[in-house]
Parts: sequence; structure tokens; C-alpha cells
Amino acid sequence: MVQRQVPRPAELFELMKFKKPDLDPKRRRLSGALTIDDLRTIAKRRTPAAAFDYTDGAAEGEISMARSVQAFEDIEFHPSILHDVSQVDTTAQILGGSSAQPFGIAPTGFTRLMQTEGEIAGAGAAGAAGIPFTLSTLGTSSIEDVQAANPLGRNWFQLYVMRQREISYGLVKRAAKAGYDTLFFTVDTPVAGARLRDARNGFSIPPQLSLGTVVDAIPRPWWWWDFLTTPKLEFASLSETGGTVGELLNSAMDPSIDFDDLAQIREMWPGKLAIKGVQTLEDAKKLADLGVDAIVLSNHGGRQLDRAPVPFHLLPEVAREVGQDLEIILDTGIRSGADIVAAIALGADFTLIGRAYLYGLMAGGRQGVDRTIEILSDEVERTMKLLQVQTLQDLTPEHVTQLSRFTPQGASRLPRRVAGA
Repeated sequence: MVQRQVPRPAELFELMKFKKPDLDPKRRRLSGALTIDDLRTIAKRRTPAAAFDYTDGAAEGEISMARSVQAFEDIEFHPSILHDVSQVDTTAQILGGSSAQPFGIAPTGFTRLMQTEGEIAGAGAAGAAGIPFTLSTLGTSSIEDVQAANPLGRNWFQLYVMRQREISYGLVKRAAKAGYDTLFFTVDTPVAGARLRDARNGFSIPPQLSLGTVVDAIPRPWWWWDFLTTPKLEFASLSETGGTVGELLNSAMDPSIDFDDLAQIREMWPGKLAIKGVQTLEDAKKLADLGVDAIVLSNHGGRQLDRAPVPFHLLPEVAREVGQDLEIILDTGIRSGADIVAAIALGADFTLIGRAYLYGLMAGGRQGVDRTIEILSDEVERTMKLLQVQTLQDLTPEHVTQLSRFTPQGASRLPRRVAGA
């Protein structure tokens, strides 16, 4: 029989310690976020639907995005045993420099619409964490302001070649002058994808008021206060900013860009050059032959061509075929540090996070981005320790199995019929 006794009041303080309450609401909600999905939940609660859906959504049926996320869930890890992992090194070497983690922040457009601190928060957090930050052509902070926010860190610039070539070329020259070390030439956006959430929400630049947006704003007054009391949104690459995001992209982007444009950009850019938006092995081989420094396997987060290839599925074959000739970066679908470790094991040299960064930004500005990086960094280190590897170089394809959910049919691999045959 269990013997029971009533504890004396003095013993209660030995048995139970009361946690000191945190009176800072932002710090409290961010500390309670343990995963990127937790940050997404906070972001959705604090951000108007149109702005949140612009970040969270993708093209058409959002099939590419869903498949890309699912691909990381459909893996099996194979840990080693009896290896000393009291200390692990998460340092990655990429594009001629170091990164404290095997991930950096991807380029995102219209970022200050998500939360007013925008790219300045992202660049500052990246610099503090020792990882690269990438500024988009469609960013809402200038090349120079981002450099000022991250003066000692690694800044990369993402380029769209637009109809007005002089604008694009001017941005390249400004990025070089500001000390950016890498240019990401994006090649998967001849026109805007059909982002149906934006169309249904009436999302436009600048935001337009309607009965729906007013009702949606009532429980989120802090977002509107920030938006209305901070400097007007400015886009270094867009002279006109009235209309939906799709209309703005279609008016700016040039669907005629080709390999001649790549050659011209290569000639004028003094630093490292990465091609973002590669989605086939054949194109990866062609770019390796052309001598680019890196490729980014990406379907633009599912925001362009729906049902596009899943980058994580492409990775092993591309790494085998061209991994010795150029560096391979992967984005799309990453939601955890385990996803990042899996990508490195299967041949990626580096990864990029886009939505995960923006969820943190919407959840808490600069502190939210810091929390995103902290969560992913902890998950990377913990996964490496559980796999019992000490360095990223110790990760191999033997550590990961990609489980098969979709198998291409044989007919899809047959040669195309010749017209008239």
C-alpha cells in the first residue's frame, strides 16, 4: 500500500518551482514557437489574409508546393552508431565563402508587405547568425540599405532580366559596387504564375481597401498601424506599382530572355554566378558545360508552373551527374532542419529558406527571423547528432532513403513523335 502524507508548506517550494512570467508579449509568443509550423500559425493570426496568402500560397492548384513539402516527409533516415558526436560542425562552404549553417535566406519579393521590417530584419538576422542573405529584384529595401544592415556578412542579389534591360543591368552594377559576392540569375519566370489566392483576395500593390479587407483588418490593427506609419513601399526595379502582383510581373518580365542574356550577365558580373530555377538534368548539364559557378534546383516554391518537378526528387541524379562541376543549391519545400540535413546528404552543397523566413518575419519582425534561424539551426545540429555524423561532409546518400510515392509511367519516357510521322 502506498503511504501518503500531507507535505509541509516549506516542502512545496522544494518540490515545485514557479516559472517567472515573461511580460514581453512578442518574446513570449516566439519562445513558445518550437517549429516552423508554429511560426506559421502565429503569422497567420497576426497578418491580414491577403498578405499572408501571398506568402503561403502557390500557383493554380498548389500541387507543386504540396508535393515539394511532401517529398521531405517521404524520407527515411539511417543513423550510424557509436560515433562521438559531443561536438558537431554545421559550417558549410559555398560560393567561395563560409556559412555557419547549411542554409541561407532566399530572395523574396514585396517583403515589407508581410511585415514592415522586411529585408532589413532578414539581412540583420542573417548577418548575426553568420549565414548569407539574398535580396530580390522585387525587394522592398534597396541594395545599399541591405548592405548597411549586414555590412560584415554575405549578401547575395537575385536578378530578373526585365523588358527594360537598363534597369536590370543597373541593379547588377549597384550590387557589385555594394560588395555583394554572388548573383542569382532567375530563369523560371518568363511570365507570372497563376496565383489564385491573390486573385481571390484582390491582392494588389499597394493594398486596396474593400469591405473584406476592412473586416479582416479589425483583429489585426498592429499590421495596419505599421503599414500606415512607416515609409512608403518602394521597389528599386518597378517604376509603376499599381495592380495585382501578376499584372506587375507580366509588365516587367521579358519572356524573350535566352542564353545570350546569360552570357551578357556573366560578362558584366565580377563575382560568383548561380542560375536559379533549374528543373531538369539536361539544363543542369548544359549550365555545367557553360561554366557557371552554381545552380539552384528550384520550382520557385511552386509559385510558377504548377506540377513542375520536385527539386528534392531531382537532387540525387543531378548531384551524380554534375556535382563535381558546379555547386548545387536546393530550395522549395524546406520546413525543418531535418529537411536541410537530408538535402545535404543527397548531394546538395547548400539550401535556401523562403517561406520559413517569412513566417518568422510575420510572427515577430527581426526577432521572429532570429527565431526561425534558431529553430532550424537547432534541428540541423540535433539531426546530425542523431545520425551520428560530426560534419556536413560526413553526410552521404547512405544516410537517407527517398520513399517512392509517385513513379513515372513508362510512356512518359518514350521519345516524342515527330510531326507528320
